[in-house]
Amino acid sequence: MEVISIIASLVLLICFAYRGYSVIIFAPIFALLAASMSSLPIMPAYTELFMAKGVTYIKSFFPVFLLGAIFGKIMEDTRLAQGIAHAIIKGLGRERAILAVTLAGAVLTYGGVSMFVVVFAVYPFAAALFREANIPKRLIPAAIVLGAFTATMDSFPGTPQIQNIIPTSFFGTTIYAAPICGIFGGTILIGSGLFYLNHRYKAAVTAGEGYGNHTIHEPDLSMSAEMKLPSWYVGVIPLLAVLAINFAMINFFAWNPVMLEPFQAMKLPMVAANIKNVISIWSLIIALVIGILLAMGLGYKSIPKGGSLAKAMNAGAIGSLLAIMNTASEVGYGNVIATLPGFKDISSALMSIKIGGTPLVSEAVTVTTLAGVTGSASGGMSIALDLMSKDWLAWAQTIGMSPEILHRVAAMASGGMDTLPHNGAIITLLVVCGLTHKQAYKDIFALTLMKTSVAFIVVFFHLMTGLY
Repeated sequence: MEVISIIASLVLLICFAYRGYSVIIFAPIFALLAASMSSLPIMPAYTELFMAKGVTYIKSFFPVFLLGAIFGKIMEDTRLAQGIAHAIIKGLGRERAILAVTLAGAVLTYGGVSMFVVVFAVYPFAAALFREANIPKRLIPAAIVLGAFTATMDSFPGTPQIQNIIPTSFFGTTIYAAPICGIFGGTILIGSGLFYLNHRYKAAVTAGEGYGNHTIHEPDLSMSAEMKLPSWYVGVIPLLAVLAINFAMINFFAWNPVMLEPFQAMKLPMVAANIKNVISIWSLIIALVIGILLAMGLGYKSIPKGGSLAKAMNAGAIGSLLAIMNTASEVGYGNVIATLPGFKDISSALMSIKIGGTPLVSEAVTVTTLAGVTGSASGGMSIALDLMSKDWLAWAQTIGMSPEILHRVAAMASGGMDTLPHNGAIITLLVVCGLTHKQAYKDIFALTLMKTSVAFIVVFFHLMTGLY
């Protein structure tokens, strides 16, 4: 009964999330439902477990969500992001339209622009190019997913996306953890994804299918509108600055190891016990602030009439609140579930997955499953790491395994089953493209299966070679 209560709450959460209900409302409801079925007092479970862990998550990662959202929104409203996307897509041309859209999304996300902003920045040019090349419009969402939601989100070392930041706090690693495995897995994913999408395009040509007759959210890009976009080489400056400054702050700046001691002496409720657990977050905060200032300085003249830097910053800040509250609610949910008696049986079953004699398979299965359940890569990974990272880390230490490979596998597994139909980013993507799940989700799901498989390929690669 105790295990059934947990499974029932998970099923209800995923069903309600799929139907569009906010997890901010229903994550605590279903967490407390499971608690009550396990005879745990409801109110203490809410205030002392759910809220406590949710607040701790916000305390740890809110600056990253806030600054990342503001940076992305400024890149969008100043049209710097659109300038980069347009240059890549126009440069590669209609003969390589799928590659062009994928590359545009990858460049923007690797430079720190949020995936939601990438969707809005890339879609208008992608639609115009696909229409010109007579490629089925239903392939646009999959091409954007391949570029923005895969390798540059969680595989390639150094990506400033939140999925690559979260593991640093649990394993004491940096965002450059396990570079060989990350590049290996990311390259396989991009390569296989492009092969699949081009195969789908050729099959459509053989069947006589073209762009199609579409009327929803069809862009009308005139030459005059294109001429108003900032040059791509101006737009990449803030992106390169974020990457370069972040790299320098992590690898070359001498962080004082005793910086936390004065605050620990005050007996403040510290989140990080050691400075190495927050270096990546501090470095990214500094890099994003500089990136924001550069984007503002370089792009303020390109803001359309009626817009302003103040509006862009405010919109980014408001958007970040929804994003982090969704994730924090899922983390709070996981914390309640972890205290229930039935979870001990579930965690024991997950920890008993000892394929290869390492915690990697157990970690990959747990993270990608919870990402699928919650419909969120960051949410599912946060729950999994909060519940079991100490066990995985202790297991790794007993066999001499580096925490870096734990970091990379967790990040890549989070980008596995997260893109199920109820994922918020997928729903937004389809709405922006003016398509339905029935029209376009089949190809997105194929990429989801590839993403999930690649995480396990990386595990196998590490076990066979010992490289990370």
